[in-house]
Order: sequence, then C-alpha cells, then structure tokens
Amino acid sequence: MPDLNSLRYPIGKFVYEQPYTTAQRQDLISQLENLPGQLRRAVANFTEDQLDTPYREHGWTIRQVVHHVADSHMNGYIRTKLALTEQNPTIKPYEEALWADLRDTFVVPVTTSLTLVDALHARWVALFRSLSNADFTGKTFVHPGNGLTNTLDRHLGTYVWHGKHHLAHIVNASKNAEL
Repeated sequence: MPDLNSLRYPIGKFVYEQPYTTAQRQDLISQLENLPGQLRRAVANFTEDQLDTPYREHGWTIRQVVHHVADSHMNGYIRTKLALTEQNPTIKPYEEALWADLRDTFVVPVTTSLTLVDALHARWVALFRSLSNADFTGKTFVHPGNGLTNTLDRHLGTYVWHGKHHLAHIVNASKNAEL
C-alpha cells in the first residue's frame, strides 16, 4: 500500500532548477500544450460513478480534480498576463479547496472543463511562445501566500508540474479502477 505522501504527490513535489535554458522552456511549453489531450484521454473511460470517486482516501474526486485543473490554470494564465502588464504585481490567491467544494464542481460534466482547458492552453501556449528569454527571467509577480517573487520561468515550470501532478492522480485512479 503506497504511503499518503506518494498518493498526494505521485510525481514528487515541484523543484525549480533555475533558470531554464531556451530548449528546456520550449519543451515545457510543448508539455503544457499536450496536457489538454492527455487529460481528455485519461478520463475517457471513466463512468460517472468513477468520476465521482476520490482518487485517494480523503482526496478529491476525479471530477473535482479535472475542474480544479481548469480553475487553477485559469488563475495561472491571469497571473502570466499580470506579470507581463504590471511591474511585479502582487497577485490575488484563491482558496482552491473551497473552490473545489462549490456546487458546480459536483454537477458540471468534466467535458466542460476539458473544453475550457483546451481553449485556455491554446491561448497560454501562444502567449508563452511569444515571450523573449528576458521576459521569462525578468517579468515577475509576488504571491502573498508565501511571499515569493516568481519569474515567468518558474511559473511555467510550476504549471507544467501541476498538470502532470493531477494527471498522475487520474492515471493512478484509472489503474486502481482497472479501466
């Protein structure tokens, strides 16, 4: 039986090894571009009951995870835009656990958030591909929750990790459900 930490963080916690090279950035952007299709394929064979089953004991349901990815990545996209248009802005955090417990998360089909992630990532990837190396290392925002100043370089890595992290939750749940 896996321990709780490996169930919560199936790919480990995010580690930023700064700064990324241009080639590493391009690879990360491609990974961000591929995430929507990977999410769609990962949930394709889930029944409605399986979508409403937690991926681990005391964890979110698969449906909540998919909706959370959409919520989180919308916030990530907005943070990217803020960093590009303001001088080191302090972003507004959100209470992800409370968002995941709002009624829409339980009743809206996952296809709605999958479609949102498709469109959102198309925009986000195009935006990231338009940036210079100086933008990735020089454009920043402050997260008031931890007080860190984040470069867009770190931000890109964080959200690629985030997508893979939740994709692993879904894939592991799929294996456990023998889909």
